[in-house]
Amino acid sequence: MTARTARTARTERTAPAARTVRRLLAASLLAAVLAGCGIRPTEVPTDFGAAPSRVPCSLSAPDVTAQSAHGVPVQVFLLCGSSLVAVDRTVRVPEGTPDARRRVIVAQGLLDQLAASPTAAEKAARYTTNVPGGLGVAGPGHKDPEDTLRLSTTPARLTSYALAQIVCTLSDSAATEGDGSVILGGPAPAPLHRYECTDAVRNRPGSTDPPSTDVTAG
Repeated sequence: MTARTARTARTERTAPAARTVRRLLAASLLAAVLAGCGIRPTEVPTDFGAAPSRVPCSLSAPDVTAQSAHGVPVQVFLLCGSSLVAVDRTVRVPEGTPDARRRVIVAQGLLDQLAASPTAAEKAARYTTNVPGGLGVAGPGHKDPEDTLRLSTTPARLTSYALAQIVCTLSDSAATEGDGSVILGGPAPAPLHRYECTDAVRNRPGSTDPPSTDVTAG
């Protein structure tokens, strides 16, 4: 064997080994880069799909156009995508109003606020409402529990979004006992139900109805 033939043979024998070393070095370098980026390398292909996108409804500053200089501070629940989010409002109540009448005034003010178009700042933050305009409310009938609120339409005729907005807004306001529930019904003698505002209702108002129980008039 000539010297040239021997060198060629050695090159052919060492070439695969050199390529293997280069591949190992490249793999090690890639793993180090991934680790530095906080990414764990994997030996199998993965496809997690598109990253989830959630646009929060948040105001960059207090929306003073939604608040009056005079009135009772309240909160109403507007729709933010598929969830309910509380925003600040005020409701005017005349001085010296008896408690029973005060509850109805506050409840009507809350319904009016829910039905009103969101302010420009709230629209920019993607707030919406599903509560119809012209919705009225009255106090209890002769045999109703004293904390009853009777709407001008039966709750069953409202959309699930609107009912969730109304229940969650009224259930924790000066219009009710503030225990997270509210007794609602349509015009008398429509049956009454006690509705609750739960986390599930606030998170999924379109698909989760407010839990309710029958209320028997006295």
